[in-house]
Amino acid sequence: MSGISKRFGGVHALRNVDLTLEAGEVHCLVGENGSGKSTLIKIISGVQAPEPGGRISIAGQDYPHLNPVRSTHCGIQVIYQDLSLFPNLTVAENIAIGQHLGGLRKVDWAAMRTIALNAMAKVGAEFDPDTKVAELPIAGRQLVAICRALAADAKLIIMDEPTASLTRHEVDALIALVSELKRAGMCIVFVSHRLDEVLEIAERVTVLRDGAKVGTFAADTIDSRKLSHLMTGHAFDYDIHPYNLAGAPVVLELQGLGRDGDYEDIDLTLRSGEILGLTGLLGSGRTELALSLFGMNPPDRGAILLDGKPVTLASNADAIRKGIAYVPEDRLTLGLVLDQSITSNLTLTVLERLAGPLGLISAGTRKDHVAQWVSKLGIKVSDPENPVKTLSGGNQQRVVLAKWMATNPRVLILDSPTVGVDISAKDGIYDVIRRLADAGVAVLLISDEIPEVLYHSHRVLVMRHGRLTVDVPCSQTSEPALRQAVNA
Repeated sequence: MSGISKRFGGVHALRNVDLTLEAGEVHCLVGENGSGKSTLIKIISGVQAPEPGGRISIAGQDYPHLNPVRSTHCGIQVIYQDLSLFPNLTVAENIAIGQHLGGLRKVDWAAMRTIALNAMAKVGAEFDPDTKVAELPIAGRQLVAICRALAADAKLIIMDEPTASLTRHEVDALIALVSELKRAGMCIVFVSHRLDEVLEIAERVTVLRDGAKVGTFAADTIDSRKLSHLMTGHAFDYDIHPYNLAGAPVVLELQGLGRDGDYEDIDLTLRSGEILGLTGLLGSGRTELALSLFGMNPPDRGAILLDGKPVTLASNADAIRKGIAYVPEDRLTLGLVLDQSITSNLTLTVLERLAGPLGLISAGTRKDHVAQWVSKLGIKVSDPENPVKTLSGGNQQRVVLAKWMATNPRVLILDSPTVGVDISAKDGIYDVIRRLADAGVAVLLISDEIPEVLYHSHRVLVMRHGRLTVDVPCSQTSEPALRQAVNA
């Protein structure tokens, strides 16, 4: 691709971008939200046409623009983050669907099954091709999406945030599969906000910023700090800061907490103003423990103490009344009401507090509350009455944070607060977390990203198979040590 530009009204989504993709390589495409990645992918896949003057060349053949059919015929397949599968159809039907589009003809079920089995054999997928896709875990669905691309004779596969919902074990399996596809001569374009994965998997990395190409770099010549700077133009803090909270009061204490099948013998303390990092593989019991602290997954044994006094958290309403707030990992289904307005989402947790003597909320009170939190957290909003789903991922996460901060919590539990958020938005969220801790809030920061807990916590815990195995100040450990403890 050379000289690729795209405008939407007066906005330049892409400015004169060049991109070369080679057979048998893994090429990562990175940039902040709004940098032009999605627009470039849509042009490659034929969903959108570039401005006149750009050129697309595939295997020596020039095209002024592509359309979806031509793109598919050229061997280009895109696996979007939502996978775009048919959950009510079988694995075989999803894999072979591209062979049966267009025209009126009977389905050859035997041929469909053969197509699916051949594609599944290439990636080592062993599930039943007659299984409904809705019954598969997310990693299985992703394999189906890859098989569908292979069945369409793909030469170039674009994977958009493919690891966002995977466990570390599943990520490792995907990386191994990508390496196999590369050895088979295929080109893989890998789009991810997780820079450690980008540098682990890529040969080359192309960076976009504000619709322009910053450059293409060999992955072994850059690190995550340089990549962050290239993406944003800003330097980010990757230093561990010393702290001393020994004199701060203990807000939350767990003694021998256990729940059958989830976690066992959990002892921890969390002080006022402390950011306590908790990491471990997905499935290690982290989220189950967080839900217990929020009254939604009651423990079978042990004690929860707030300010030194035992408490029983039988529901999330109990937890909220006692000053515990929880920002879930899945903000789209658990943290927000997507079709409701930004205003409605920001006021959900404090309706009783905003109500007047007759139980009614004045429009002015509601407006002032929303304006206060939009300003405090720097939420970029054109109109607070717009649906919250119209916001970017980073701004959606700030709305979730504001919703719970408005309750004035003593303890704030953050489960993967920056998942799917770009580097600048992440830094803004970290700044909010630091300010909360400085104000005396006790923060439990849960993440499977080692740099996130190491550089943005005071102390870090590692959880494996439902047990805490490491409890160490961040100043006394390192990324390699934590990674080894997580994967031991």
